Parts: sequence; structure tokens; C-alpha cells
Amino acid sequence: MWAIGNELDHIPGDKDYNLKVWDAINEIAGMIKQTDPNHPVMTVVGYGKLEKIKDIKERCPNLDLLGVNAYAALMNVPEWLREYGWEKPFAVTEWGPSGWWEVPRTKQGVVIEETSTEKARVYRERYEKVIMADSLCLGSYVFLWTTNRQERTHTWFNMFHDSLKTETVEVMQYMWTGKWPANRTPRIDYPSINGLGPLESIEVAPLSINTAKVDASDPDNDELKYEWELLPEPIQFGAYAGQGETKPEPVKDFIRSSENGTIQFQVPAGGGKSYRLFVYIRDGHGNIAVSNTPFYVK
Repeated sequence: MWAIGNELDHIPGDKDYNLKVWDAINEIAGMIKQTDPNHPVMTVVGYGKLEKIKDIKERCPNLDLLGVNAYAALMNVPEWLREYGWEKPFAVTEWGPSGWWEVPRTKQGVVIEETSTEKARVYRERYEKVIMADSLCLGSYVFLWTTNRQERTHTWFNMFHDSLKTETVEVMQYMWTGKWPANRTPRIDYPSINGLGPLESIEVAPLSINTAKVDASDPDNDELKYEWELLPEPIQFGAYAGQGETKPEPVKDFIRSSENGTIQFQVPAGGGKSYRLFVYIRDGHGNIAVSNTPFYVK
């Protein structure tokens, strides 16, 4: 099919757009149909400014379907489209984990990323309850088939890490084929710091030595290899989709002792900064579990 533009109504900063964009899309759709009447035509919108569906329906009769990009909000999409009278099919053209704009934050305003295991759970739930279940949904493109791409973190939207498969990949294999892979991915929880989790807005003192622990398991009882990384939290972010963001330089030599899933680690000097403690767990069979917990140095 043909797609005319991606989120043309979205201007960073959530500014209002010109409604004539829909008139232009309708005109282009008509031109496409004259040249190629054998393929359907759509445009792609994000989940925002919800009343725009009414405008698209009125101004774009030449469209055959609508593409929708949505993350945690995907569960609301069918009701949203029907509320504003959309009766044609739709495709979920972008979906995945909960976006950084949709998740809880620490009291310092740092967003809390889902673990790779939690991401796998919500991928399955959103696929089964919307994409598979809705009679008007033609299908979807699950995001993001990349590795180590930075947007807020270098693990947030990636279904791979260091080119190894996270649990979201095996879930989508099962959704599409009905079969799990021969070797399954490790399961992981958030690493705790001094017994506290990310929702507890962890604070520590400069140069303090702290204890981090992560609970993990493997469905195949594979021997697991743990790797830890400490990163300062970025303070500047790309205006749109992480454009221009780069992974921060990691803190060196921060681990004081390590045993299985527990480490003693020292935080840097200097207060007033947030950090993230990442843990990566490999099973030796091409699979990896990833998780991180933010904390604040007072």
C-alpha cells in the first residue's frame, strides 16, 4: 500500500498544525489512485489531538485506511477511532514498549523504563487485545528491530541489545507462528539498590558504596552471565524520536565486588545528578535480558 507521510500533524512542542494538511493528503491520495488504482492509500498519525480523526474523515475521503502509531496508548486506539466515526480499516504502523512519555517518573523527573521481561508482557497483551482482536485492524509493524539505538536510553525501544535477542523477539515469534524458540530468553526484574526499587526514588550520598541486586531466571536453566554498567542520566534530549541523542560515557571502575546477581558499587563524587544502573544478562545462546534502575546522588 501507499503511505502519505508519517505523523504530519505532529509538531515538536505539541503545537497546533494547519488543518489544510488533510486537504493536501486527500489531493495526493487522489493522484496516487489515478496512477495506481490497485493499491490502497493511507496516511499515518500518532495518538494525540484525538479530535483529528473527525477532521481526517471529513477532509480525506480518498484514503482507504489509516495508519496509527501508539505505544501504551495502543489499548485505547479502537475506542478512539470509533468515538470519532472512523469506519474504515486501520493498521498499527508503529508500536512497542510503553513510551518514555507514558511511564512513571522518580521525584527528580527521571523516567522509569520497563524491563525487557515487562516489555515482552505488554507486547503480547497489546498484540492479543488490539491487533489480533479488532476486526478493523489489518496488521502491524512492531518496533523497533534495532540494537543499541539511543532514545532516552540505549535499550528503551530496541528489541535487540548488542545484536542479541531480548524477550520481545521471542514473544513476537510466538504471536506470529504459535511456536516458542528452541531456547528461551532469560527473565529479569529491576535491579534493587540498597533494597529499594525504581519507584521509590532512590537517593544516595556522593562517593557512597551501595549494594545492587537483581533477580533473574532462565527457562532452560542456562548458565547466566551478568554485566553491569553505570551511566549518568542525560539532561538534553532530541526534539523528536531521539534524533541526535548519544549514549552517555559510562562511569569507569565503579564495581567494588561482584557475586552472581549482587554487586557492591561506588557512586561518583559530586551531588545533584541522576544516574542509571544497567544490568545485562546473557544466556550464551544468543539471548539477553536487560533492565535498569535510576537513582539520584544527593
